Amino acid sequence: MPEAPFAIPPLKRIAIIGMGLIGSSIARGARRQNIASEIVISDLSPIVRDRVVELRLADRVEARPEEAVIDADLVILCVPVGVAGDVAKQMASGLKSDAVVSDVGSVKAAVLRDVRPFLPASVGFVPAHPVAGTEHSGPDAGFAELFVNRWCILTPAENEPANAIEMVRNVWRALGSNVEVMSAAHHDLVLAITSHVPHLIAYNIVGTAADLEEVTRSEVIKFSAGGFRDFTRIAASDPTMWRDIFLHNKGAVLEMLSRFKKDLDAAQRMIEDENGPGLFELFTRTRAIRRGIIELGQETAAPDFGRRGAQNSPGGS
Repeated sequence: MPEAPFAIPPLKRIAIIGMGLIGSSIARGARRQNIASEIVISDLSPIVRDRVVELRLADRVEARPEEAVIDADLVILCVPVGVAGDVAKQMASGLKSDAVVSDVGSVKAAVLRDVRPFLPASVGFVPAHPVAGTEHSGPDAGFAELFVNRWCILTPAENEPANAIEMVRNVWRALGSNVEVMSAAHHDLVLAITSHVPHLIAYNIVGTAADLEEVTRSEVIKFSAGGFRDFTRIAASDPTMWRDIFLHNKGAVLEMLSRFKKDLDAAQRMIEDENGPGLFELFTRTRAIRRGIIELGQETAAPDFGRRGAQNSPGGS
């Protein structure tokens, strides 16, 4: 029999600030799993707010974050990393004294640095990163199953109260995630190589193909093989989000990029030297990583990686 969903006593009120893919998926999942008695949503865009009302994603929709967070037990910032501090400053006056604040950003040290100073000392702050997503964005892109069997990493400061961490952990477990806790610095290093540098490579290789004078853009599109096609999927991700990620995780990204460049130079030398055994050993070793990802349930071996529909796309940030 399938495992029953993890259930928690409903929070009185949850506020979600920002209605992109992640925010709207949280809203849908929270409704399905009865995580909160009331869901309040805030977004700067009146068009997005109107769409949230049409989709019935919330019990209440507010334009101003400080009004959305009033009496909320849990506030989740689903905004670009670069503006998280500004939003925290704006909403701080509306927070109740025992509220817990979290976020969903792909960079954690910068979020701790930028957000915590604006929050009252009595308010808990537990940064989180759900490692899940698709290349789509906006309130229509979300779906409740996005986080099922995906990892969510929590990066609280060392002195954060245990009850605040437990609240955020339980919410993500109720949304279907596997939860792990680590330091913000370690998170940023791990994600630099597993997510941030791969995205940078994807953006660059698609750009290189588009700039080739000997190959027309129509040919690049027409004859795209699986590898290039998957690069374009990654490179279709939100430009604002990824600009902020690279600027706010600069140190870890540059460190991992330096390692990658050395390994790429080594592979180039093997090709130049016609070192077949070396290339075979490299491909065999890296193939095992792919198998491990599938065995852990973080990917599917289905044809086309199961990505024919947005809801089957397990890519993450």
